Amino acid sequence: MADLNIPNLNIKSEKYIFKKKLNLRRKSKRRLFTESFLLFNLGVFLVYINYLIPNKNLLLQNLPSTFNKSFLLLIDLFSYLYEIFLVIFIFASYFTAVILLFGSFYRLFRISKRKSKKIIYK
Repeated sequence: MADLNIPNLNIKSEKYIFKKKLNLRRKSKRRLFTESFLLFNLGVFLVYINYLIPNKNLLLQNLPSTFNKSFLLLIDLFSYLYEIFLVIFIFASYFTAVILLFGSFYRLFRISKRKSKKIIYK
């Protein structure tokens, strides 16, 4: 009987779960004026920065060829990255092989130097 789930009819609808957390107050006229003034200043600043950029028309006309050149450079980059990673793998594998060979020779040396009889005292 403890496993029986009885629905609770007193739970409010999930539709209004965040309604109490919303800020429903209106902004004051002063705050609206300051926000609009800041937005206007930011817009004028961006227009001024765009005005200072030289040769805008030439940049816009060369945009498709620039994208084409960038795409070709990206393809070249990936082909060169393959070669770079291959060289890095070669160096890393040689380094690992040298360490493994050195370790195996060191163990063989330690085994050959080991005394034939060990006396264990208890």
